[in-house]
Amino acid sequence: MLKKDFLRMYETHTSTNPLKKGIATLLAPGFRAMVVYRFGKWIKRNNKIVQIVLLPLYFLLNQRLKSKWGIQIPLSAQIGEGFYIGHFGGITIASDAIIGKNVNISQLVTIGESGQGDKAGAPTIGNDVYIGAGAKVIGKIKVGNNVKIGANAVIYKDIPENAVVVSYPGYKIISHKGNKRLS
Repeated sequence: MLKKDFLRMYETHTSTNPLKKGIATLLAPGFRAMVVYRFGKWIKRNNKIVQIVLLPLYFLLNQRLKSKWGIQIPLSAQIGEGFYIGHFGGITIASDAIIGKNVNISQLVTIGESGQGDKAGAPTIGNDVYIGAGAKVIGKIKVGNNVKIGANAVIYKDIPENAVVVSYPGYKIISHKGNKRLS
């Protein structure tokens, strides 16, 4: 899975030099966050001795991610391969969130829990989803495959596949007459 995370990040860099692209990918905070997350998942799959020895290292690395780059990804979240964090900072993912393959998120994104009613819980996000900067996806909802969520949108209801969702009111058209000079 980490290989797919690396390749998604690698593809986005604009350098034509493969070595520079590789180094930039390895140094990117989003990729480092996935290294720590996948490392923690690997530890949990191993025997108790490996867990006792390496879990403190995982917790130290995870705490550094939170404090240095503002990326909070709990080990209990389920994240598919090819996860891409485009810009770091202010990223919070709920502990029981389920995120599909090839999902892109930007800065200030919250994939969070709701604690009341029939929507209590965390979201399930499909494959090939883009979540724009500042968006909040909250509650026990389902976001379908191939969905694009615009910047600052607040999503609290199910989203069907192939949808494009934007925040309203982002702008409102108040006239269809155009910008005509009144004479």
